[in-house]
Amino acid sequence: MRGIAYDVFGGVEVLQLREDLPTPPVGPDVVLVRVHAAGVNPVDVGIRSGGLAQLFPHHFPIVPGWDVSGVVEQVGPAVTAFAVGDEVFGYVRRDDVGLGTCAELVAAPQRCLAHKPASLSFAEAGALPLAGLTAYQALTEVLDVGEGDRVLVHRAAGGVGFNAVQIAVALGAHVIGTASAKNHGFLREAGCAEVYDYADGPLSEQLTEPVDAVLDLVGGATLADAPDQVRDPARIASVVDPAVNDLGGQYVFVRPDAHDLEELARLADDGQLRVPVAKAFPLERTGEAQELVAAGHVRGKVVVTLR
Repeated sequence: MRGIAYDVFGGVEVLQLREDLPTPPVGPDVVLVRVHAAGVNPVDVGIRSGGLAQLFPHHFPIVPGWDVSGVVEQVGPAVTAFAVGDEVFGYVRRDDVGLGTCAELVAAPQRCLAHKPASLSFAEAGALPLAGLTAYQALTEVLDVGEGDRVLVHRAAGGVGFNAVQIAVALGAHVIGTASAKNHGFLREAGCAEVYDYADGPLSEQLTEPVDAVLDLVGGATLADAPDQVRDPARIASVVDPAVNDLGGQYVFVRPDAHDLEELARLADDGQLRVPVAKAFPLERTGEAQELVAAGHVRGKVVVTLR
């Protein structure tokens, strides 16, 4: 099959368009998906550079990508939730790194998928899983956000942050976001009640009163200031910096979860969650897509499209 792969760690120059990749095997509880779109995330850049080599077994050649949307091509005999022809999306993270989603076909364990939201295009659905699940799991499981909570989301205009803003609003929270001044209108349209510029100094000095929960997407000095931003440090979550555990909060590492994907789909189809796609690249330009993500400050998501 056709796909992007690399045989050594390195820069974007290691990415190769291959025509000879083997079709992935379809196990008993596995769904073979013909890929329409694959989201591009900062973790893809980290994996390619070797940054996760100590955390997961890696098997070359590596096909990048964990996000996917597409159409079911084949199902294993134990699969009950999907049938050939179904439109699906998912977060295809296994316990090792090798068979990713930037290829014509991806074999996804059933637990990694849900039916695609009808209201989203394949590009939008392919951009949602990792960022959407990260935000959803942090807000609902770690921070236990509910009606009336004042929730502070740092780097709110990024992929995870923008999803977090919308999900927190849907949960009934009063949402406060941080972003550069150019993104303040963008965030208010998404439901932020208050927006601050992180360039104006520590948020603990800008807030009129402490918040109920903090979602940190920056780390470093921003995270170090979080205990002074929140009423209870136990309600600090970070998806970028494990040092949050030392502050009494919790580090979040997103996991595949079919139920949570279904909730994201429901929010999208109810009009409570939109997925702005900053730019879509054809498969052969995956390197450019990764470079754009690595540069940061992208408003919305970057995807690779195959159909």
